[in-house]
Amino acid sequence: MKHELPKLPYAYNALEPYIDAKTMEIHYTKHHQAYIDKLNAALEKYPDLVGRPLDELLIGLDKLQVEDADRLAIRNHGGGHFNHSLFWKILDPANTKDELLIKEINSSFGSVDEFKKQFTDSATKLFGSGWTWLLRNNQTSKLEIKNLPIQDAPIMNNAFQPVFGLDVWEHAYYLKYQNRRPEYIENWWKVLKLI
Repeated sequence: MKHELPKLPYAYNALEPYIDAKTMEIHYTKHHQAYIDKLNAALEKYPDLVGRPLDELLIGLDKLQVEDADRLAIRNHGGGHFNHSLFWKILDPANTKDELLIKEINSSFGSVDEFKKQFTDSATKLFGSGWTWLLRNNQTSKLEIKNLPIQDAPIMNNAFQPVFGLDVWEHAYYLKYQNRRPEYIENWWKVLKLI
């Protein structure tokens, strides 16, 4: 079974005025779909991998018996599919505050405000394209803020579990914010309902 675009649980305009409908539509139907199409194309040569769950492919990426170019395609496009699938869920306007997460953030970072400051600083300074994540370290169980380049998925090599992430590729914000990444990040906090 090929990988498919997950259903978006809200309308394209549900995040306005902070994330505009046109950006959401293009981001979801064009960018995310392209990652899925290219992932499926890379897997076509490997029938035993076609039905495998995405997280299994990414966690065991280094052990896959595939050509190097295909491993890179699975990393990039599988990561893009994984990251975006999670991104749509965390942006869902139906989400409510996660009191346990807030308590853990307060314990790990001193306060939610301090956490947001550190996360924002990290996302603002990320060079080029990638993601800023709040992750749980699988070794220590502690929360960490980490930037990952391109479409690297945080679950690769089973090092982290994602809590939530921010897409700081320009395709996520350029129509509305052009080159004003800090403004996009500031407004993204107004969309995130978890904390």
